Amino acid sequence: MGFLEAIILGLIQGLTEFLPISSSAHLRIAGEFLPSATDPGATFTAITQLGTELAVLIYFRKDIGRILTKWFQQFGRSKGAHSEPIDRRDPDVRLGWLIIIGTIPIVILGYFAQDYIRSTFRSLWLVAIVLIVFGIILGLADLLSKRVREIEQMTYRDGVIIGLAQMLALIPGVSRSGSTMTAGRILGYTRPAAARFGFLLAVPAVFGSGLYELVHSFGEPEGAYGYAETAVATVVAFGVGYAVIAFLMQYISKHSFLPFVIYRILLGGTLIVLLALGILNPL
Repeated sequence: MGFLEAIILGLIQGLTEFLPISSSAHLRIAGEFLPSATDPGATFTAITQLGTELAVLIYFRKDIGRILTKWFQQFGRSKGAHSEPIDRRDPDVRLGWLIIIGTIPIVILGYFAQDYIRSTFRSLWLVAIVLIVFGIILGLADLLSKRVREIEQMTYRDGVIIGLAQMLALIPGVSRSGSTMTAGRILGYTRPAAARFGFLLAVPAVFGSGLYELVHSFGEPEGAYGYAETAVATVVAFGVGYAVIAFLMQYISKHSFLPFVIYRILLGGTLIVLLALGILNPL
């Protein structure tokens, strides 16, 4: 039964990681309805996210390769005896710095808020409220945004603001993609631009968190799922996640976030009802 549950959770992780509906909230909720009826835990969630972030690396490999190449070239000369140094105002060089700077807030908060991440933040009451509140904020930001700026126009101020928004993703229900997309839309970026930067920004933070949890899980008592089950869930999350990225980038180029906003409100409302009736245990 453990492997079947792991596959189900891997599917959920892959389906929800990139949609602005919070994968961690869905894993937290789904765990209550599986036969084991337990919270998969922050460690399981962080490790399975390695699979979905690998999908980001592959899907955006050209962007990431170009950004890395130009970022390193700013410190010297590009290839060729007569070539000029890379201009540090180059959009890809700036994006490289923005990803580094924008990652710092979540690293700091993630380190100092470990106790809350593993306990308080995983309360289903908090998850339900956050799903609704941040769903409404996403909807308003998407509706009122000017929708004119592209990722190449991103400034250091905007990168820091979106990085601060990413911190909120430590609370299940906020959604990493949802928080960064919301901030991006408020700042006037197009949906694809906000999504693209949010996905790129998540790479170092998620890989750092996942690898940290993976290393620290060795030698510790296994949680709800062992290493084998977690590995299966991670592989499933990778395959499904890649397909979802491709779908989402195409979808948001023509459509709004409204369906996701409605879904978040309905899910949060349903969760509140189930908690109020005592059907679900909030902790």
